[in-house]
Amino acid sequence: MDFEDLVTALEPPPNRVGKSDGAHEHHLYEGAVMVAYAMHLLRTANAQHVRIHPDGEHGKQFDFAAWLLGREFAKVSSLGTTAYGGVYRNPAGEIVTVNPKSGLGDVVAEVDDRIISAECKGGIINTRHPGQVSRLYKGLCETVGLLMATPSQGRQVAVVPLTEGTLRLAERLAPRCALAGIEIALVGSRGEVMDVRPTRDVAGAQGAIGATNEGRENGKRIV
Repeated sequence: MDFEDLVTALEPPPNRVGKSDGAHEHHLYEGAVMVAYAMHLLRTANAQHVRIHPDGEHGKQFDFAAWLLGREFAKVSSLGTTAYGGVYRNPAGEIVTVNPKSGLGDVVAEVDDRIISAECKGGIINTRHPGQVSRLYKGLCETVGLLMATPSQGRQVAVVPLTEGTLRLAERLAPRCALAGIEIALVGSRGEVMDVRPTRDVAGAQGAIGATNEGRENGKRIV
């Protein structure tokens, strides 16, 4: 899967000049993460209908209608009062519903009578600014927390941008998230999705939860 238009390149504000790899900051907005993961479910999970639930801010940052139209998803009906809310269908019969309504999960699909529900966050993927790097970390922790606070109806997935930092954090969180039935997926700049799997089995993860920061397993510090 290769999408060239998910990232928005912007000049940094004065306090972040020189704090990114390159002259511009590369924003992978939350709306972009949502559509990338929705496409991933259509392509890899045998989903035929994926629902996206953005809020007003997501709609200001990311043009859902134009992006979907560029992927041959034509709008066949409208939902709500926004210009982008509605049902979109492509020639293969796949459907994406964009419903600007909160509290329903950012991306939701039903596959084989099982619900897949994802919470998403965006961020600046080429930043070295401490505050923005911290926002990426906090975004992953927040998505996991939201899923833990939501009754599970099937698969629950925390989805955030792929960076070196989020990958390291995801690998640390994955064993403990697995105990709660939560998966972690990272979205790259061109829409590629990496599923971060636990490196230890459930029994090993249970032992890790009780370990101190000085505990070690396979030569790696558990933190």
